[in-house]
Amino acid sequence: MAMNDFTIIRRSLTARLFSTVITVVMVAVAVGLILVLLSMRDSSRQAFARGAGNMHMLVTRDASPLVSVLNAVFYADPPRQPISWDRYERLSRELPLEYAIPVQQGDSYRGFPVLASDEAFFTAYEPNLGEPWAFAEGGPYAEPFDVVIGSGAARATGLSVGDEIVLTHGVGLSQRAAKDAGDSMKPHEHGEYTFTVSGILEPTGGPHDRALFAMLEASWVIHAHDRRLREDPSATTTLADIVAADRLITSVYLRVFTRGGSQMSGAQQQVFDILRSDPSLTVASPGDEIEKLFQIVGNVDQIFLGMAAIVMVSSGIAILLALYNSMEQRRRQIAILRVLGCSRSRVFGLIVSESAIIGIFGAALGTVLAFAGGVAVAGILKARLGLVVEPMIPPDWIFIVGMGALIISAIAGIIPGVMGYRTEVVRSLRPTG
Repeated sequence: MAMNDFTIIRRSLTARLFSTVITVVMVAVAVGLILVLLSMRDSSRQAFARGAGNMHMLVTRDASPLVSVLNAVFYADPPRQPISWDRYERLSRELPLEYAIPVQQGDSYRGFPVLASDEAFFTAYEPNLGEPWAFAEGGPYAEPFDVVIGSGAARATGLSVGDEIVLTHGVGLSQRAAKDAGDSMKPHEHGEYTFTVSGILEPTGGPHDRALFAMLEASWVIHAHDRRLREDPSATTTLADIVAADRLITSVYLRVFTRGGSQMSGAQQQVFDILRSDPSLTVASPGDEIEKLFQIVGNVDQIFLGMAAIVMVSSGIAILLALYNSMEQRRRQIAILRVLGCSRSRVFGLIVSESAIIGIFGAALGTVLAFAGGVAVAGILKARLGLVVEPMIPPDWIFIVGMGALIISAIAGIIPGVMGYRTEVVRSLRPTG
């Protein structure tokens, strides 16, 4: 008997194939959207948390702590206000710090940001907690004009150890954009100085994968050279020509002394308060700022989840309308089933089951779409932000969202089911003429 019921439902669905496909797709879009949002919310949070690494604090002169983190860690935009070297030395000397890594940003190579720092960037700073830098090829910079390439930047540019490159002042343009813009918009290149690739980093899963890393002294030299050329077009610049005004950085990565094996320190708040007392500095705790960022994004997530829920309800209404509009044409079929011994309750069950099956098909297709959408979003985040996001959808979420689609679809079949239940056999079997 169950097989007969399935055959009846299958023929009913295929008889209205276009309507069935449209309603299944509507359910699938809603399910897929909800699953992608739920998956990306947690995965993105983990990916952003990896970006801060083992630093406790970030010091810049940006407008706000959140902007500081986005600029100095995630390369959203180079920090605009520099910090003098004298101020950095006082800061690192007066505070109980495990490390104070000076960082300068502002140059690029083929659109990829360049971070200039000292050797502590590769020896003390960890891009992920407990995971120091690892090199796929070569090693850290050893000479002033060596450069290290992040895995994503290396893959995109095709650079390898031993290659020579010239850096661009500012964010720069991609090669295609620069060609389209013409010579008048061509970015300024530090063509007088050639950098040699000394190493290619293993992927970290964070924003540093799409960056290049140079020595701080080399960055000072090329910018001091621009200053000296304005004074003397024939000037050449070496480390000996750098003056105090050239020794500028844009941010400082800080880590307070901690006990062995611990990631936190009781002195963190004290150091934070001391730094914050200087109005010329902006102090940020990357972990706290990332949490604030996700609180902001979380509000947007709620809006999207609400929209997805509306789409889900709309798909239920579409199922209801599709079945409701077909009832006039199906009254004769239902009457014949009744004559053949099909009870009213069985007719009701067939129609509700038909509606539920549409929901099941939609949920299955939506799960497939969610996995495909998660891979696509992860690819965009990796290409644009250097973030490696694992598009994992927990089975319990799939079950909950799938059951939601099934329940809404089944509820949508109740009204058409009642209409089928009330179908009058004699009236429906009268010849039409």
